[in-house]
Amino acid sequence: MPRRLWRASPFALICAALCGQAYAQKPLSWDEVRDLYRENNPNLIAGQIGVQEFQANETTAGLRPNPVFTSVNDQFRVFSPSQLDAWNNAQWTQTVTQLFERQHKRGLRVESAKLATSMATTDLADFERQMTFGLRAAFVQILQSKSVLELATENLSHYEKILDVNRQRLQAGDIARVDLTRLELQRAQFESDLQNATISLRTAKIQLMSMLSARQPVDSFDVAGEFDFRETPLNLEDLHRAALDTRPDLKSAFTAINKAKTDNRLAWANGTADPTIGLEYQRTPADPTGYNTLGFSLSIPLRFFDKNQGEKARTALEINRAERVREGVTLGIYRDVDSAYEALDSVRVLLRSYRAQYLRQAVEARDSVSFAYSNGGASLLDFLEAQKSYRDIQLNYRNLIGSYLTAAAQLNLAVGREVIP
Repeated sequence: MPRRLWRASPFALICAALCGQAYAQKPLSWDEVRDLYRENNPNLIAGQIGVQEFQANETTAGLRPNPVFTSVNDQFRVFSPSQLDAWNNAQWTQTVTQLFERQHKRGLRVESAKLATSMATTDLADFERQMTFGLRAAFVQILQSKSVLELATENLSHYEKILDVNRQRLQAGDIARVDLTRLELQRAQFESDLQNATISLRTAKIQLMSMLSARQPVDSFDVAGEFDFRETPLNLEDLHRAALDTRPDLKSAFTAINKAKTDNRLAWANGTADPTIGLEYQRTPADPTGYNTLGFSLSIPLRFFDKNQGEKARTALEINRAERVREGVTLGIYRDVDSAYEALDSVRVLLRSYRAQYLRQAVEARDSVSFAYSNGGASLLDFLEAQKSYRDIQLNYRNLIGSYLTAAAQLNLAVGREVIP
């Protein structure tokens, strides 16, 4: 038995090494997360297939009408005593006809199909723009949860040191047992913060993994990125111009107007008559050998009633509707950019105050009151209040950074491209 175990141990070691490599995945950056999302998200893949379908319609729109072959064979003398006479005395008529489209119908169909493909492409880009915002928000949520978890771990570790000092003070007779008990009860808040931060981080990871269609243990999945506030100069008018130049939904709206105009021209072209020209060969029986003839035909529909009036009217109305839609999209872009800018600016104002004043004051107050309490110069309530204020200020600051990054993603969504990395 020991010998068998020894022989199997190399295989076990190899499996353990492979499993370790599978679970030890390096943290993903934002660019890697976005690339994985584009590769794995079924909705985006379905949108890409839809664009390919529109491209196939371009081929269909460019096809020419097929020629038509007609064969008419009659006057067989089935009651003839001789079957050879029945064959020789039959009349054979072979005709080939071809429809010729006028008024550039084929070119207009191709143009309309290409514009439809262009609209599908920009619609897909707009769908990706909206989905990327949700992906970015989930990515930021993980970074925020990691920062809050780091803060909770740091606070608990710092408080453990304070408890150790005060246990020594109890043994020396500097504080009463009830004061140490109240300090130890306060530790429950820091433990709760650590547990909640851990759960929040796992929940955020699960949400992002579901968006990436990732199938792996939660503990092996991680992301890495900058979780901080950086001042980025922004000009509202520049953001408006950038959005008008970039937003794919506005491009789709302009393309819809051009397609409606093309469809209107195609409707008028379809209201015209297209001739059908045919070439005919006929063999007519005649004693003794028969004779052969050639002919041609011309067929032109007389469009007295159906002149495609309905499509002409509908496409004319579609032009007007598409122009109104484009105006609505333009107004919506201004509204989106203004709202996102105001939300971002309000968070920036708070973050400036925290950086310039509140963070420093919270650290100074905690350290000063802790030192004073350790030397008998401050009450227990003052000490606990200083600890709570520091915890609240640090937690609010990290939440504000998360709000800032989310607001930055919202502004990028409104503009249509990254103006804040």
